[in-house]
Amino acid sequence: MARTAIVTGGSRGIGRAIAEALKNDGCTVAATYAGNDAAAAQFKEETGINVYKWDVGDYESCKAGVAEIEAAHGPTDILVNNAGITRDGFFHKMSPAQWAEVMRADLDSVFNMSRQVFPGMRERKFGRIINISSVNGQKGQMGQTNYSAAKAGMIGFTRALSQEGAFKGVTVNAVAPGYIGTEMVAAMDDKVLEKIVAQIPVGRLGEASEIANCVSFLADDKAGFITGAVLTANGGQYIAS
Repeated sequence: MARTAIVTGGSRGIGRAIAEALKNDGCTVAATYAGNDAAAAQFKEETGINVYKWDVGDYESCKAGVAEIEAAHGPTDILVNNAGITRDGFFHKMSPAQWAEVMRADLDSVFNMSRQVFPGMRERKFGRIINISSVNGQKGQMGQTNYSAAKAGMIGFTRALSQEGAFKGVTVNAVAPGYIGTEMVAAMDDKVLEKIVAQIPVGRLGEASEIANCVSFLADDKAGFITGAVLTANGGQYIAS
């Protein structure tokens, strides 16, 4: 029987690769997105994966959205909290709006989505929650106080919730990607990008498919003994202990 997976921010970049990988693994996948209707429509046409539009930073929207998906596809077995934004700026110039927007989209969303599916996972004694953090949530990054704080918060959330779900068959893990060759990274200034790549021992950006492979593993039955873990995938840029 196919398992049902929800991937937030699933129509582009890393989220798209994750959604496609889980579909290839035999899952029935639903991908959420926030605003790019054209990209979402193209994604659906190319992959056959259904898309759902709502703001994952809003609790009631998540409640209604998950209910719609589960009515169509059955209870959620796998949740990948991938949605996120950046609003970069040095802290002494950072506005409350820049801080709040990132916290809402990147961290509140993890609570909002997980809260909808965790009780059902406990009752059915199976579940996989996988949170997409970041290397910058592990090491910090100048100009990203808001983003680094949110991504570090995801790691704390992962470790705490994993302890609540373990004895009920629900694993909660995180993947912390380094710099991946997505549209967001490609939009960086060439000189900045060169400096970043120079700090990565493997000498290149990561591929979205490589992050998807991490998620695919953690979602599988073979990873049932792994919970509360942070799987780093950053080409050796930061060695986490």
